[in-house]
Formats: sequence, C-alpha cells, structure tokens
Amino acid sequence: MKRHKKENIVEEEKEQEVVDKLNGEDVAENDNLADLDVQQKMNEEISMLNDKYLRLAAEFDNYRKRTLKEKQDLISFAGEEIIKGILPIMDDMERAIEMLSKAEKEDNSALEGTELIYNKLKTYLLSKGVKEIDSIGNDLDTDFHEAIAQMPVNEDSMKNKIIDVVQKGYTMNGKVIRFAKVVMGQ
Repeated sequence: MKRHKKENIVEEEKEQEVVDKLNGEDVAENDNLADLDVQQKMNEEISMLNDKYLRLAAEFDNYRKRTLKEKQDLISFAGEEIIKGILPIMDDMERAIEMLSKAEKEDNSALEGTELIYNKLKTYLLSKGVKEIDSIGNDLDTDFHEAIAQMPVNEDSMKNKIIDVVQKGYTMNGKVIRFAKVVMGQ
C-alpha cells in the first residue's frame, strides 16, 4: 500500500506539473494576446496622432498663406481711400485744362501751370499703380464700365460700343477703384 500511495503521489505530482505547464502556457498566451492588443492600440493612437499632426501642419500652412496674402493686399491697397479722394480733383483739373484751352488769351501761363500740376499728379498716381480704364471704342465690360446712356450712331462699327466717357474709371494694382461711366452706341 505504501507503494501504491507513492505511485499516487508521483502521479498527482505529474498531473500537477502538466496542469501548471498548461496554466503557464495559458498565462503566456494571454500575455502575448494582451501585448498584441496593447501594441495594436498604440499603433492606432500613433496613427491618429500622426493624422492630427498632418492636419494641424496643413491648417497652419493655410493660415500662413492667408495672412501673407492679407498683408500684401493691405500694403497694395493701403492708400485706396486717399486715391479715391484725389480722383475728383483729377476730374476738376481736366475740366479746368479744357476750359483754359478754349479761352483765347495771349497769356497761356495759367493753362501751362495747370497742365504741369495735372501731369505731376498723373505721374504720381501711375507710380502708385493707378491706371485709367481705356474705354472709347471698346465693348462694354461690366467689370470696368457702367453704362449710363445710349445714343444713336451713324456708323455700324460703333453700335454696341462705347462712344463717350462721362466720367473716367480707374484701377489700382488691377482692382477697380472707380468704374468708368460711359455712353453706348445704339
């Protein structure tokens, strides 16, 4: 019986070893599965953070480009309101030159002085990017012209063309600051 007990004890020990081994493998397998799960979660988080980083970088680049363009526009059009205020003075000077040239006087110094001032002002405006809109003989372009009247014309080539400019139009650095008021041929 002692022998039998010893055999039972040895068998129990062997069974216990097998159970321990299986439990150990289960634990190791569970550890491996847990490691894989943690690694997968970390990869997903890395991917998410990388995507977030790329989006923020693109957003910042767009912000930088937008502010640079706004800054350039601000510099280009900084004096727009002042220039708009000068344009009626240009119109008055043109009318004064027209009136002085019609007047028959021996002394043309007033006309010459007015023309000199007008040319200086015109040169200054050109240096600031202000250009007169060319209109007579062209088709109506609503981006640059405002038709205020239609007049009958004898020439077929002038029909639906601009035949007169009531008020000159101007652009500043490519942007219309005053539309040309024109008369169309009918």
